Amino acid sequence: MGKKRTPSSKRWLAEHEADHYVQEARRLGYRSRAVFKLKEIQERDRILKPGLTVVDLGAAPGGWSQYARPLLGAGGRLVALDILPMEPLPKVEFICGDFREDSVLHQLEALAPERSVDLVLSDMSPNISGIEVADQAAGVYLAELALEFAGKRLKPGGGLLVKMFQGDGFEGYVKELRGRFGVVHIRKPKASRPRSPEVYLLARNHAVL
Repeated sequence: MGKKRTPSSKRWLAEHEADHYVQEARRLGYRSRAVFKLKEIQERDRILKPGLTVVDLGAAPGGWSQYARPLLGAGGRLVALDILPMEPLPKVEFICGDFREDSVLHQLEALAPERSVDLVLSDMSPNISGIEVADQAAGVYLAELALEFAGKRLKPGGGLLVKMFQGDGFEGYVKELRGRFGVVHIRKPKASRPRSPEVYLLARNHAVL
């Protein structure tokens, strides 16, 4: 027998089904509503261009990769990674594994050697426990891992787009980004739910230390 849904999960499901971006994603054949977050940032900041090498962390179910890959053209490359399986996408190289494990990280590093990447995308999120302090710490940790990876793999002048939750550790992370990149923008796409502390940090013009 399946688990009985709680009132809060029923409410979330009803909101999800009524969500404009969920409906638009289905209508347009996108894998997730999250694609509209990247689409809005792309339309404003033009971070995806033909010929770029891009790494997509936390890629499943594949909405960001699905949107990004055609914009990279024949000369571009996209490597995606997630702890969850992902249905294949044309011309997307996918690794299924936990980014925090050395063996998985080594697989990713083999596909993305040092100073070979133009842009790192990270939509990674922790499993939400409902304990705010723990969830915030887990989110900051994933963002720090994305920055650590980007620091070694990005070409000079490369960029990082990373999901971050406002709260403890946020200001310190932004300060660290500003020490490593020429410019840092904070973006809150319309598709991010208004009550969510989620924002996206766009760091550009990476300075190789």
